[in-house]
Amino acid sequence: MSARVTTLALTLVLTVLAGGAQPGAAQAPAVRVDGAAALRHVERLVAIGPRVAGSPGGERARTYIVGELRKAGVEAEVRTFEAATPQGRLRMANVVARLPGRRTDVVVLAGHYDTKLFKSFRFVGANDGGSSAALLIELARRLAKAPREYTLWLVWFDGEEAFESWTATDSLYGSRHLAAELARTGRLPRALVLVDMIGDRDLNIRRDTYSTLWLTDILWASAARLGYSRHFLNDPLPVEDDHVPFLKAGVPAALLIDFDYPPWHTADDTLDKVSAQSLAVVGNVLLDALPSIEQYLTTQAAGTR
Repeated sequence: MSARVTTLALTLVLTVLAGGAQPGAAQAPAVRVDGAAALRHVERLVAIGPRVAGSPGGERARTYIVGELRKAGVEAEVRTFEAATPQGRLRMANVVARLPGRRTDVVVLAGHYDTKLFKSFRFVGANDGGSSAALLIELARRLAKAPREYTLWLVWFDGEEAFESWTATDSLYGSRHLAAELARTGRLPRALVLVDMIGDRDLNIRRDTYSTLWLTDILWASAARLGYSRHFLNDPLPVEDDHVPFLKAGVPAALLIDFDYPPWHTADDTLDKVSAQSLAVVGNVLLDALPSIEQYLTTQAAGTR
């Protein structure tokens, strides 16, 4: 991720911060995340090296993700697109895995798998790009056979990082493309939860103030229910990330990110900084929160009839 602790337009805030309903009760997740397995995925992604959007390293990371999904019996679609960047037009690709539910309406869990381009040092992005991609692989494996009310998409975004300076046109390439495509075809999801930089050994996730309030409330309630409140702080922090294009399209969305990470965008963002326990904490919160998210959406839909 890039320097994104910014202020978005007031219109966006007014549009997406509506809500505040109390999250519904949910049982502790029947399936738990294997943090050690997720960490092994981080290790293999880091071994690829830099995974810059449009680069051979990015393609190798994508191949690894798709291969691991297929091993878990999960089919994935590689959705390629071209993006205009400061480096010229580049071919990028989002990876989308679909897990059918009883409803065709979609809930999305997402993260990015690319790493930022640095010419002065080798940046492998163990936490920034590696942790989110790895956790989503493990979640796909754990959720592949589980029953669910809503269809679940797991999405690995390409091109989250800026090539130069973070701007509206040099950042979030994959999420901007997918949000626009789904809006154009009338297939926007009902909700999206984004994870980014969630492997730090000293895990401290603050409330992103752009995120939809009811979604954030559900996630924090799940963290409290599982005994993880020390990792989920109530301090506010506005962060631009891959959830923002969906917020702008009117999709309820929330971000889980630990921005208090000294190795961010340095050569020290290496495997030893990532913790299996932190990956398990975030993964278990997501598993616990999913039924409450579905319950909220179902209740909301019933109220509009």
